[in-house]
Amino acid sequence: MKRLILLFLVLTTQVALADNRLEFSLHKIDSGIPGPTVLVVGGIQGDEPGGFHAASLLVTNYQITKGSVWVVPNLNFESIIRRSRGVNGDMNRKFARMKTTDPDYSEVERIKSLIRAPEVDFIFNMHDGSGFYRDKYIDPQHNARRWGQSIIIDQEELDTPKYANVGEFARQVTGQINQRLLDEEHRYHVKNTHTRRGNAEMEKTLTYYAINNGKAAVGIEASKNLPTHERVYYHLNALEFFMQQLGIEFKRSFQLEPLIVKQTIDNNIQIALHENRLLLDVAEARKRINYLPIKRGSQLEFTASNPLVAITSKGNGYHVNYGNRNLTFLHPQFFEYDNSLSTLDMQVDGNSANVDLGTIIEVTDRFSIEPLDGYRINVIGWTKDGVDNEVGYEIKRDHIARRFSVDTGGTLFRVEVYLEEKFCGMVLVKFTEQQEGQHASLQRQTSS
Repeated sequence: MKRLILLFLVLTTQVALADNRLEFSLHKIDSGIPGPTVLVVGGIQGDEPGGFHAASLLVTNYQITKGSVWVVPNLNFESIIRRSRGVNGDMNRKFARMKTTDPDYSEVERIKSLIRAPEVDFIFNMHDGSGFYRDKYIDPQHNARRWGQSIIIDQEELDTPKYANVGEFARQVTGQINQRLLDEEHRYHVKNTHTRRGNAEMEKTLTYYAINNGKAAVGIEASKNLPTHERVYYHLNALEFFMQQLGIEFKRSFQLEPLIVKQTIDNNIQIALHENRLLLDVAEARKRINYLPIKRGSQLEFTASNPLVAITSKGNGYHVNYGNRNLTFLHPQFFEYDNSLSTLDMQVDGNSANVDLGTIIEVTDRFSIEPLDGYRINVIGWTKDGVDNEVGYEIKRDHIARRFSVDTGGTLFRVEVYLEEKFCGMVLVKFTEQQEGQHASLQRQTSS
């Protein structure tokens, strides 16, 4: 007998409110086994997606088995969402001094505090840089003024209690990265900015602040000439090799190959609204999702499967952003909420299922909803003359108007539950192709 597949949102971010200031999030991935602690920072400049997506994948797809990894994937979150280097100026030039009136002041002070935390041993600042760094001039894209494909050090030796030989560390890592190149042009080099010799610009940066506070730190740069997923590929290689050198052990949930990295970035982008009563998979969402039941008289509460997701109000609705991408626009219809119901009894491909509201259930051929006394079901996009409570009807994919799907592929459809005029919750039905040997996959809701 075919077993049912229920898909539950794996939460990686805390409950947030739309329109609150977009503050960065901290994710501590602790193995429970003693070892070094590193801090990985992404998104200090909002137009460098390789850096912040690599940091985000550490949060969503890595398990640390020795030591600890602290991740800030979205340091300059507003600039990430607005695809700007820095909406309030370059944040990576604000670590020497800044005015208390600067809009970035609180975020810079927060990250400074994390850098100084006694647990932290090593800091990585993730960037995408122009061109391809070479120590000698070759051409306009390959010369010493470029930053791409390099490990940035402020000086060869640090005055830090741990990992002072940062130049040696960096050269070991570049040698390892260069064994995994996609193209010879992508070769990594160590770039020493010699900051202490009077490099006025580099004196203002996060890494220089770190080493002046007794912490080893480097910048990791992938080239802006490469597509985002290849930048992420190189960033993760660099981070993994550094962690191995430092004695941090880890597992990841995907193969470190460029196309698999791209699939991992692009998939599984989900948001849960209002205490998980309503779940949306927005990885391939339509540009607009209309008449979404939103709680009347309250701010929009949401939790996301990825720390790069933000929801902001715009006019009469909400933009859903993922990193530099605008995924969809939510056009709301406001309702009172009712929490008296938590599950639906369904028939799915001939099998009975008790399905939690706020989840996704996969359907190969057909489904129906069992009657519920006092409750009304609305399958968005399915209609039948004279029917206003859509229980007991066998529904197939071609019975539902495709334009009402959540996704552009026409596979995800909303099943909404109401008690009189109050909204109770929603199940997403995902139509899939029949697969041999299909087995159950159940992921319980968790938060980091």
